[in-house]
Amino acid sequence: MKITRVTVEVLETPLNSQYMAGGSSVNSNWHILARIYTQDGIEGIGFDVALRPMLVRAAAQACQELGDLLVGMEIMEIEAARARLERAAGWAGPGGMLCMAMAPLDIAMWDAAGKTVNQPLYRMLGGYRDRVRAYASEALWYSLTHDELAKSAQTHASAGFDMLKLRLGHEANPQGEVDRVRAVQEAVGPEVQVMVDATESWTESQALASGRALQDAGIVWLEDPVNHQDIAALARLSQALEVPIAAGEHLFGVEPFVRTLEARAVNIAIIDLARVGGITPWMKVAALAQAKGVPLAGHVIPEVHVHLLAAVPNGHLVEYMPRSEPITKTRLKLEDGHLVAPKTPGLGVELDEAACERYRVT
Repeated sequence: MKITRVTVEVLETPLNSQYMAGGSSVNSNWHILARIYTQDGIEGIGFDVALRPMLVRAAAQACQELGDLLVGMEIMEIEAARARLERAAGWAGPGGMLCMAMAPLDIAMWDAAGKTVNQPLYRMLGGYRDRVRAYASEALWYSLTHDELAKSAQTHASAGFDMLKLRLGHEANPQGEVDRVRAVQEAVGPEVQVMVDATESWTESQALASGRALQDAGIVWLEDPVNHQDIAALARLSQALEVPIAAGEHLFGVEPFVRTLEARAVNIAIIDLARVGGITPWMKVAALAQAKGVPLAGHVIPEVHVHLLAAVPNGHLVEYMPRSEPITKTRLKLEDGHLVAPKTPGLGVELDEAACERYRVT
């Protein structure tokens, strides 16, 4: 079935006041929402999520201009459609803006393709399993006090999560980081595993010292200990520490993952769906990681990542950050600490059209 129309809009959605980024209060999310329509009446949706408005409108404009080039193409020929867009925007990429502009279109095409053949996305992409272990990570920021961290962690544990991730990197010494982890551990008990994200805030020597202290404290995951561009440092930390090093959410496109995986710089590869450029390149990174024996995690957008991680053998963990709930009617189901992939066609996401209208800014 051929594509007949593509629309793109920007939505500003509310964010819980507890959610803090980099120590600064953030009041809203920004979505780039793409809709692709086919001649048989199917609508596919895809979206990016950002915490700040910087360049969101520019990316949305690029998304619309690229989307117009899809009209007349077959909805099931996603690689051909992507190749057309990459040729058209060749002067502008590869790069971050191009990836962010292409991602909603790519996701929307896969959603429409799944609806066309009446299959959920995780089955179309491989169907290795129908659920993925999940961890909660909202409202566990470094700006919170120990008591606030403990309360938030208890809320997540009560909801059924047996893995939590808190942000570190703002303490003066490793013991300060350990104390924050201890506050969470004491709040939730030994049945809940604790992960940490250093948000690229340490030097290599700081990461080594803090990593050793934190692994002794019992963490099960150390994310982004140093800047993602310092592949050599990541590789040395992966060799020196026993706790798994997770990184990759800051990488745009496929090529940076090739270099990172070749250097064996990570024990777990994290893919950001928007930064990698959508589902099509996501699956290519997944195959590269599988060839290296590296498990995968997804960065935010759990509504899509639950499908992708369920589809591939090396799907490991899905991050539960429900930042699109204000514009959706459907909710992901959590069972025994796992998010269950929807069985309805495509993404299985139903938009709340009244909310989309209310939050639309362009």
